[in-house]
Amino acid sequence: MRILPVLATCLSLPLSFAGSAKPDTSIELDAINQQVIEWRRHLHQYPELSNREFKTAKYIAEHLQELGLEVETGIAHTGVVAKLVGGKPGPLIALRADMDALPVTEQVDLPFASKQTAQYRGQEVGVMHACGHDTHVAMLMGAAAALKQQQAQLAGSVLFVFQPAEEGAPDGEEGGAELMLKEGLFTKQKPEAIFGLHSTSHLKVGQIGYRSGPMMASEDSFAITVKGKQTHGSRPWNGVDPIVTAAQIIMSTQTIASRQVDVTKAPSVLSFGAINGGIRSNIIPNEVELIGTIRSFDQAMRADIKTRLQSTASLVAQSAGAEAVTHIDAGYPVTINNPELTKMMRPTLEKVVGKDNLIELDLITGAEDFSYYALQTPGLFLMLGVTPKDKPLSEAASNHSPNFYVDESALAVGVSTLTSLVTDYMKKH
Repeated sequence: MRILPVLATCLSLPLSFAGSAKPDTSIELDAINQQVIEWRRHLHQYPELSNREFKTAKYIAEHLQELGLEVETGIAHTGVVAKLVGGKPGPLIALRADMDALPVTEQVDLPFASKQTAQYRGQEVGVMHACGHDTHVAMLMGAAAALKQQQAQLAGSVLFVFQPAEEGAPDGEEGGAELMLKEGLFTKQKPEAIFGLHSTSHLKVGQIGYRSGPMMASEDSFAITVKGKQTHGSRPWNGVDPIVTAAQIIMSTQTIASRQVDVTKAPSVLSFGAINGGIRSNIIPNEVELIGTIRSFDQAMRADIKTRLQSTASLVAQSAGAEAVTHIDAGYPVTINNPELTKMMRPTLEKVVGKDNLIELDLITGAEDFSYYALQTPGLFLMLGVTPKDKPLSEAASNHSPNFYVDESALAVGVSTLTSLVTDYMKKH
């Protein structure tokens, strides 16, 4: 595994600290970036699931307290928030990292690979940072250290938000960005802007992906219970067949995305993931359950699709003499990058990675709860490449895979990006 030789080429990446001209800055940043790797490896080796990030939170809080920051813990169960007040007046800027790992058994051969296990939905599972949240935390810890060194020159303040449960709270619990906001994160001190980044295997080290406006889809899951009347399979006329009715609902609802909403405004997806019902070939069951997901890139369209899904399922069922009960579990909103903020910070991103390495992304149908923050204040969410430069992207394991791999030289790029976004924003204001 080629890590440190590659890292050396990234440690010299410039950070645009306002008014900084100290001759030893690069040396200090080299030390910070080395620490970031150590922090990441520790976090990777000891991952914790959503709303259970107790040791992770303690690890983060101790670092922030050592920096002398104002630290608050226990937000949204395990969230940690710290504030750095600059030496000059100016705006409050927020940086966010998510902390939780996934119920995935790691298959990457690393000396610091996770061996952790935990209970998840009643089963013993492996736990792995298979989505790069360990890198997000380590990079934000590094950004906090780097910005602390420039505290006297900072024209404003920085809010460091370490958020639990981005992957979703356990069943029956609240969590994540939504709960942090519900508990008053932005009520106490609302930032002018918030920045976040996400490690991705779809880009190579040294590349940053961005998109102005809608970037990641909203996510809503649904369950439709189709209630009929059980009868013998040889005499379907004596009952009401929920299986055939369910099939008609599946086909009819496909016209919502293709025929009923304005496809020129934003794309949408309505997919069924499972059909459950019946126990043998010659018994028509009483009911069938359908479950699926809705993805959209427009908040108004999102609401419209949910209304149409419920109406279509109900009317189709009625036409067959059945009943359809639809339950929709609202997930994350659309992740929207503020167009003005994106335009303003693009020169900063070009400065960090170079114009050729700043990649304009296609729409991403995955969802992110950074979206909640970006609905409250202007936000910019970025993708950070972590695939080695010599590895074809087609061969890189995707996020959430047990083989997800991070080239650690990307961490220096992430620290540089976060710190530069803060200092350049402050200079512009």
